[in-house]
Amino acid sequence: MENFERLKEIVAQYLPDDVDADKIQLDSNFTQELNINSANLVDIVLDVEDAFNIQLENDDMDGMQTVSDALKIIENKVG
Repeated sequence: MENFERLKEIVAQYLPDDVDADKIQLDSNFTQELNINSANLVDIVLDVEDAFNIQLENDDMDGMQTVSDALKIIENKVG
């Protein structure tokens, strides 16, 4: 769950004011539930690449709909 905590810290920086960091759950959808816009989603991807020292491809980004999706991709890349 260490990766989840790191990811949660990254995502929390980009949440709009009306969304609390406590709302970040494994099944949270980035755009629909957390209200993260596409520009901030790109920033999250860049921060994830830096934090986990990985390179994400376009296919990875397309597959990152939820926090859980992102964690699976991170774990596959780090793994």
